[in-house]
Amino acid sequence: MTLIGVGLLGGSLGMALRRARLAHEVVGLVRRRASVAEVTKAGAADWATLDERKAVKGADLIVLCTPVGQMKQMMQGLVPYADRRTIVTDVGSVKDSVVRELEPLARVAGLRFVGSHPMAGSEKAGVAASAPDLFKGSICVVTPTRRTDCDALERVEALWLNVGGQVLSLSPQVHDRLVSRSSHLPYILAACLSRIVLDPARSPAQAALCANGFRDTTRIASGSPEMWADIEMANRREILRSIVMFERELGRFKKLLEGSNASELRQFSERGKILRDRWQQGTLPGVIKQP
Repeated sequence: MTLIGVGLLGGSLGMALRRARLAHEVVGLVRRRASVAEVTKAGAADWATLDERKAVKGADLIVLCTPVGQMKQMMQGLVPYADRRTIVTDVGSVKDSVVRELEPLARVAGLRFVGSHPMAGSEKAGVAASAPDLFKGSICVVTPTRRTDCDALERVEALWLNVGGQVLSLSPQVHDRLVSRSSHLPYILAACLSRIVLDPARSPAQAALCANGFRDTTRIASGSPEMWADIEMANRREILRSIVMFERELGRFKKLLEGSNASELRQFSERGKILRDRWQQGTLPGVIKQP
């Protein structure tokens, strides 16, 4: 197996593959010479290289672990060296644009592409933050299309199952719509809240009054700005729709507060609590219970 990019997700996948002996050999393709030693020292790959040809030649499975905006260019660079029938997947947080760009490139080159997205991660980045248990219990989405090779799909599903994930199949379009609300919007709100509350121009005492609630709500704002800008541009249409949904809900709350309606304010919060508690307990319809 070849990992294209060995940061948090690629590194964690490599560690999980090697620990469970799911691959005869795990190879990492990196951009910096210093990363070659970092990747092997961390145990994320058997060996790493800057050479695209060496990295992908003979690979049975290639996993793109780069930012989504770089995947098309990476794919174009890899296809001349990959063996025909090689399976290619990715870990991108956006699927519609990635699938539309990579599936035709793979097909022309005789490769088999299956889009996927493990819903696991952290605000931390880099191979140093990797962990072999990162995918344990996480939902791993696969996004097949009518052109997807069935054998390749089964093998990609097996990959995520064997590193501890739970597989969910969605169309690329549905995936992007749902994660725009549950993943991309929370990051934007965390970034906005951090900008409002922690602005140095405000009272010096403000930061001292930020405790666990603020810390939990804004944790994701510490994620890579480069990575998130990439995601936001790739899924901007669905994110804009999610922002409108949030503005509408916030508007409802604002009207209740302006009307000093304590009873309806309580009902508003109770609804949020009930839904969140049921999701946490695994009793909300559609929730896949964690093991």
